[in-house]
Amino acid sequence: MKHVHAGKVRDLYEDGETLLLVASDRISVYDVTLPTPIPDKGALLTQLSNWWFEFFADVPNHVLSTTDVPAEFVGRAVRVKPMKMVMVECVARGYLTGGGLKEYQATGTVSGIALPPGLRDGDKLPEPLFTPSTKATEGHDEAISFEDVVHQEGREVAEKLRDLTLDIYTRGAEHAASRGVIVADTKVEFGWDGEVLTLGDEVLTSDSSRFWPADQWEPGHAQPSFDKQFVRDWSTSTGWDKEPPGPEIPADIVAATRRKYVEAYELITGRTWA
Repeated sequence: MKHVHAGKVRDLYEDGETLLLVASDRISVYDVTLPTPIPDKGALLTQLSNWWFEFFADVPNHVLSTTDVPAEFVGRAVRVKPMKMVMVECVARGYLTGGGLKEYQATGTVSGIALPPGLRDGDKLPEPLFTPSTKATEGHDEAISFEDVVHQEGREVAEKLRDLTLDIYTRGAEHAASRGVIVADTKVEFGWDGEVLTLGDEVLTSDSSRFWPADQWEPGHAQPSFDKQFVRDWSTSTGWDKEPPGPEIPADIVAATRRKYVEAYELITGRTWA
């Protein structure tokens, strides 16, 4: 195998005419990979993504096999199709928080979409929004408008990206809600498998989404979460400036983060993490 790419969390290997996507235990916040791994994180992300890929069986995806992988990567790798990735981070938001909240507080809009006045941190939006961002190879992703995607990809492709993203978010959020989990927002990525727009990378994981316990939802402040927002909040509390290098994560934060990833997996899938 040939190692062809190292992302913030995943490594990509070329194996003949296919690729192996391997999820590590690395964790990144604010587009910076922290030096401390979270045990089992890569396997948890991979298994949750695999569950969702089956859930969205009607949406073309990049998975060729979840089992035909080298022994050392079992559980944390998938064999996938090579694709030409679309250089857009496709984000769907159902609730106002994070970067969307900051933009709203400054301008009354999110990705250029006007919202009603008086919304608070954690409020449910009138309808889910497509709020894309750049896909930076270095540094931070930046929010862009739908028209920016049209300019980059053409209107037909931009509309497909928007509609697929919102469909995945809406159906995924409905299932998660039935399991006691609010999906506040999520990020998905697409690529071209020939002429077919295809879902890739990961889908509705604790790294790519904000998961909140539904029974604790209380707009007006930051929400408790089942995702890496917990580590974002901890890292911010240290006074870190969000630039490399990131801080070492204490053992208690590592253990609590792992528990949150396990809890999200078990609630959403109905399976027990072994």
